[in-house]
Order: sequence, then structure tokens, then C-alpha cells
Amino acid sequence: MQTVLIVGGGVGGSAILKTLLETDYLDVHGVVDLHMDAPAVLTARSHGISVAEDYRKFNKADIDIVFNVTGSDSFYQELKTYFLKKTVIVPGSLANVLVRLLEEKEHFINRLSKESRREKIIFNSIEEGMIGIDKTSHITFINKSAARMLEVTVDETLGKHIHEFISLSELPRIYETGRTELNKELPLENGSRIVTSRFPMIGDDGEIIGAFAVFKDITEVVALAEEITDLKEVQTMLEAIIQSSDDAISVVDEKGNGLLVNPAYTRITGLQMKDVIGQPASADISEGESMHLKALQTRKPVRGVNLKVGPSNREVIVNVAPIIVDNKLKGSVGVIHDTTEIRSLMKELDRARSIIRTLESKYTFDDIIGLSSEMQLSLQQAKLAAQTLVTVLLRGESGTGKELFAHAIHSASERKYNKFVRVNCAALSEELLESELFGYEEGAIPGIKTGEKRGLFEEANNGSIFLDEIGELSSMLQSKLLRVLQEHETLRIGGSKPIPVNVRVIASTNANMEKALLEGKFREDLYYRLNRMPILIPPLRNRKQDIPRITGRLLLKLNQEYGRSVESISDKALQYLRVYDWPGNVRELENVLSRSMIFMQMNDRVLTEEHIPLSMLRVAEAKNEVLIQSSMPLQEQLDTVERGILHHALKQANGNKSKTAKQLEISLRTLYYKLEKYGLMQ
Repeated sequence: MQTVLIVGGGVGGSAILKTLLETDYLDVHGVVDLHMDAPAVLTARSHGISVAEDYRKFNKADIDIVFNVTGSDSFYQELKTYFLKKTVIVPGSLANVLVRLLEEKEHFINRLSKESRREKIIFNSIEEGMIGIDKTSHITFINKSAARMLEVTVDETLGKHIHEFISLSELPRIYETGRTELNKELPLENGSRIVTSRFPMIGDDGEIIGAFAVFKDITEVVALAEEITDLKEVQTMLEAIIQSSDDAISVVDEKGNGLLVNPAYTRITGLQMKDVIGQPASADISEGESMHLKALQTRKPVRGVNLKVGPSNREVIVNVAPIIVDNKLKGSVGVIHDTTEIRSLMKELDRARSIIRTLESKYTFDDIIGLSSEMQLSLQQAKLAAQTLVTVLLRGESGTGKELFAHAIHSASERKYNKFVRVNCAALSEELLESELFGYEEGAIPGIKTGEKRGLFEEANNGSIFLDEIGELSSMLQSKLLRVLQEHETLRIGGSKPIPVNVRVIASTNANMEKALLEGKFREDLYYRLNRMPILIPPLRNRKQDIPRITGRLLLKLNQEYGRSVESISDKALQYLRVYDWPGNVRELENVLSRSMIFMQMNDRVLTEEHIPLSMLRVAEAKNEVLIQSSMPLQEQLDTVERGILHHALKQANGNKSKTAKQLEISLRTLYYKLEKYGLMQ
């Protein structure tokens, strides 16, 4: 290997040094320059090459070639005189030419390298797969997309026969025939399907040197096409559903302009599509405000709103909900119900209910709410009674739910698929009640010339009969009822032939039966027949912890009856309900909630203390009564006591809050907080 000395550490020397460092044929012995911070000097030091300010510091016998890149041709003679004859001195002009050639070489190499990288990036970035073979059918190139589709790596395919990876490949045939094939479907070994185009590769001399293919995976495309087909079918079906719906449907965009209405909409409102599509959502409103715009503003559904629409001021009920996709508001959809049709349906429903109420039970034990120990005991007794045929006597105050228990006992018994007949013994006169219970033969009733009537005991055969307010029966009817219970048979008015009946009797009363026995108003033998399974239903005041759950169930019921959407009741309103003693029990609670709903707006969702008629609390507050219920949670009892104390103290101070706070030895701020908490602010 020959040694080289570079004289001149400028740009030219630096270019030559970098080139020589890349070759294995020449060894750079040193670099000479007057300036030790010259580029070539710094590069030489970084590679451990000797540097000096004078070329004479190097042993001339060790130098084979000297590059004079100082830019001075006169220095050439000095170098030639100093070094041995075997040393080749490259003059500055030639060195400059060499430097330029080296720079051009580096430029073109960099350019070719960049072009090659760019072509490789493009080649591997193409979504379509590309693969090529030579004349022996061995793979010469393959891009990353092709390798991904074949589930292999690029390195493991190069140089291998094409049939090792694509057994059905036609590239060898393309090489032999020189023909091009376009868009041919081909299955792969991994189950994928591709569409491929194949081409021969022709050299500069016109000879075929190989073949290549460009292909695309159509597995996802086929699946997407099938999905699009399914979506179109779903869309067609949804459009058919909307168009065939008997309910009027209207859709607006996020700006509140009409997008779609169905035929039922034009039938109910009297408006045509041209009157609505592209028009503001309020275009169909003749009285009231657009619920579409409200739903778009609040991004919340609006339900059960009464409006008048169209030129004929048709009364309708509107439900509107926003359309939100990926948390973006796209519009709203509204459903309009014609109240004329609803009223007709409600009449039909009421008629059906009136029939059903006399033929079958409506409630089960799941409809009875009660967590108190007294209520749980009553439920256990009732469930036990349902499993037997024993006569049941339900006792409790008016409004406690005796009828509900009767329904539940029948529904849980083996007679649940037979009739359930209800009779209010206090609502009918003695004569009418007798004819209803026992029936009559033809001509037995004055004023009724023809026809006979089956009694309710006959109607309830194999089922259950509920005798409400049994304590109101007359002595004569008590004796006839006793016969039914003892002999299991009934006798029609005017009849002589007893009719056997298999009836389960459930009776109820809110009267003091023991007192009635002592006064001779009720037969003792009938009492003991009825009282074989007595069930006492506790009043609401003894189980106030059930009020929140009962209230929730009643709100659902009243929502259906009134067409409202009340979702809950506020804590303060519940506090009012807990304080009250409820002499009318659950029936009175339902009445209060019903009256409260009347004072609510149609769109109100929460029943608050402002809606509750406070007159129900006046008696308790006037007497400053505070009832302690052991079955109530401690905190509820404490709140009840504290409210009573505050009310009494405020009344003693004639409403003077400062005086009240001083008397109770609490701050005025605390007093205001507690008055607000218990709804005592005047």
C-alpha cells in the first residue's frame, strides 16, 4: 500500500483526504498546513493522522505520493527538489482537477443514493403489491405491500422460486409468452383474494429478462361491498318503516330546517312536503313553540308537549329527541301523535279496563312496596295464604292497600288463570247487592218480567271473589254468605235448586269487627269463618321509610294516566311527605301527588315542594306534633324532631328570625340554612 502526504489543508485538501479515507489502496501518512485549524488538519486529527506545519518534518523516504493542494504551482518545484525521485508529486492544477472530479463524484453518488432511496420509499409505500422474477422464475424484487399480503418478509423471499409463495402464480408463463394479462383474480394460500395484472420485463436489447405482477388485496373490498349492500338494505327498510308509520315523523337538520316528513305527517298536520322541507322547524306550528328548536338548543329530548299544528289547528302531542352522532349534533327527530286518535284509544282502553277489572286480577306481590317489618310480616302471611284455599280476611285502615293484597293473593294462587270478581259491599243497596251476589230466577224480581241472572258467586266459580267492606253486609246477606262458605253452594233469588260453587273468598274491612260482634251487628259464626287467616295491613304512618319507593311507583302510574314525564321528586318534597301522618294512607298520598302534578308545567321533570299542597301539613304544624317512629331511620327521625322544634320556636317569636336564633342559641346564618332545608322560610 502506498503512502500519501497532503500539503495544504484547505477545502481541496479536505476533499482529497475524505476521498482517500474511503479507499483501501492509499494510506494517508500526514497533512501539512501552516494553520492548525484548517479543515483537512482537523479531519486528520480526528482519524489519528499526523499533522505538521512543515513538510520536512516527515521522512521523505516514507512518502510515495504528494498532493500539492496549496494553490501555488511554484511550490511544486520545491517539493520535487526535496522528495526522492520515486515520489510522485501531483501539481496543484492537477490536484484541483482531481478535487473537482471527486466533488462531482460525491455529488452524483449522493444524488444516485437519494434517488435510490426515494424510489425504494415509493416502491415500498405503494399500497398495491409488486413482485418480479427472472428467467428462472426466482424472485428478484418484492415490495413491503406484497410481503404483507403474502404474510412473509422481503428478505426470506428474494432469490426463492415464485411458486414457493404463490403456488398458482402465472408469472413463469408470462415470461415464456411475453403477453400481458390484466385484472385477473387469484386466491392466495392464506385465504386472501387478490386481483393481479402481469407484465413481461423487456431489456434494452428487446429480449425478455423476466416478468412482474402488480396486485391488490380485494378481501376487504369484497367485504366492504357486502357491507354497503347490507347498509343499503337497512336504509331501504328504515325508509319503508318511516313511510309506513301511522305516527307523524319529522326530521330537521342541526340548523332547524326541515329534512324529512312521512305521509302520516301530511295527513295529521294538513301540510305538504313543500311547506316543510327546507323551511324553519316552526313552519308547522300554529300555537306554541317548536320543540325541534328546543331539543337542538338543549341537546335533550322533549316529551309529551301539547301543541297545535297546521292550518286546521290540529291538537297533537309531540315527542322530540336530538340526533347526536359521535358527540356532534346532526339534527332532531320528532314524533307527533294525534290526540283525537289517542282520546278514542283511551276510551276503548277504559272500556276494556272496566271489563277486565271484574274478570281478573291486575296486581301481583311485586307491585306491593314495603320494607318495614310490619309490612314484611303482612306480605309473608299473604304469600302463605295464596298457597292454600283458606278464606282470608284483610284488615286495615282505608287506603292501606287491601284490594292490592287481594289481587296479589289471587295472582299467586293456583286459581290465577280463572276469574277474579270484586264486589264493594258498601256501594250497593241490600236488594241490589243480593241480586248481584246470588243472581235470580226469571220473574223473581219485581219490575223485571223476563230473564234470569247468574250471581257473582257463579261467575267466580273456580276462581276468587273479593268482598270489600264485608262489615257492611246486612244480617240476611251474612246468613246467605255463611251458607256459601259452609256448604259451597249458592241459591238464586226465587230459586229452589242450590247451585254448587267452588269459590275462594277474600274479604276486607276497615271496621272494628270485634265491636260489631259485641253489638250484635255481625254474626259470630260468619266472623270465625272469615277470620281463619286474618292479615293486618299497617297504615302508612307506621312505615314512612317506604314513602320514597311508593312515591316513585305512583309517579310512574300517574305519568301514564296524565301523559306526563315526571322523573323524580326532590329531597325537600320527600321531607314534607315524611312529616305528614297520612290519615288517608297510600290513597291520600296518590291524591296529593296527583294534585301536585296539576300545578307542574308540561316539561317539568322533578316534582318539588313548590308543587305540593302544604295544607296537608297545617294540622300537624299547628299542634307542633312530632311522631317518633321506631321503624324509621335515625336520621329521618332527627330531621323530623328538628323541624318541629324550629317551627315551634319561629312561631313563638312571631316569625322574628333574629329572636328565634338567639332563643335557640345558634347563629342567624345557621338558622337560615335549617329553615331553607326544612322548607320553613316564610
